[in-house]
Amino acid sequence: MTFFLVINNYNNIGDKMKVKIFDLEDEGDLEKAINNFIKENDDIEIIDIKYQVSSSIYSEEQIFCFSAMIIYY
Repeated sequence: MTFFLVINNYNNIGDKMKVKIFDLEDEGDLEKAINNFIKENDDIEIIDIKYQVSSSIYSEEQIFCFSAMIIYY
């Protein structure tokens, strides 16, 4: 049996990190929202952007959800 010890070391960056979540029904709208956020907050440093697409069917209509999470400080 193997055990792993994980120690989380938070530094100054970790203490200052923030996230911004976007959730839209159109990929073009998501792109515009992200670009506007970056343009309006040009003093931030982006660490990562996570992107996800999901779909479902309601009645006979296919519904898409485009979402992104920006991790920044």
